[in-house]
Amino acid sequence: MEVKISWNGPSGMSFRAETSSGHMVSMDGAPEGGGHNLAPRPMEMVLLGTGGCTAYDVVLILKRGREDVRGCDVTLKAERADTDPKVFTRIHFHFTVTGSKLKPGSVERAVSLSHDKYCSASIMLAKTADITHSFEIVEV
Repeated sequence: MEVKISWNGPSGMSFRAETSSGHMVSMDGAPEGGGHNLAPRPMEMVLLGTGGCTAYDVVLILKRGREDVRGCDVTLKAERADTDPKVFTRIHFHFTVTGSKLKPGSVERAVSLSHDKYCSASIMLAKTADITHSFEIVEV
């Protein structure tokens, strides 16, 4: 896996990133750090990637378990250290899983398996952050 990050120039703190799979992503800094707030901050991208990683796992595990999953949203709320390096110190993941006749035990198992075994991003972040999770099921 390889990505390339390029600074957009001297008038700010925005960057463009290109992934080895051919996708482009923009990032920008906060105004107090010289950015223009035109794109997500790099640390927001870390949370975005982690949320995507675990949501992917949860959906895949539920589908493989033949659950009738129709939607999966995950909201991450994070706290960071006050001093540099401002690592994440707490992250709470709240899953809203939509489907028909989903079993709470199956959803709980999928979330736990993601966090304990499969989601490399959340497992890495757990080295500095207290990770918690919750879920709710919405019947359709």
